[in-house]
Amino acid sequence: MPINATHLDVVNRLKRVDGHLRSIIEMIAARRECLEVAQQLHAIEKAIHSAKQIYIHDHIDNCLEDMTGLTTREARNSLAEFKEITKYL
Repeated sequence: MPINATHLDVVNRLKRVDGHLRSIIEMIAARRECLEVAQQLHAIEKAIHSAKQIYIHDHIDNCLEDMTGLTTREARNSLAEFKEITKYL
């Protein structure tokens, strides 16, 4: 099964995070300033969170909707609400 565009986006984001993480490891080994390292760790954390949200939303959009065959407005609204609440994960 070929990878869909959203999954490819998530993979690319995680590859960038991987490279960024390697840079942070080097920063720590080089004894860079704690604030600078903490800022970079925070950036990685946000990037991973974003990738996770994109992946979860893709699952909701492409798997749950397909499986449930959402036909009613109420069902679609419930799924949209579920998707919205995932930002708090």
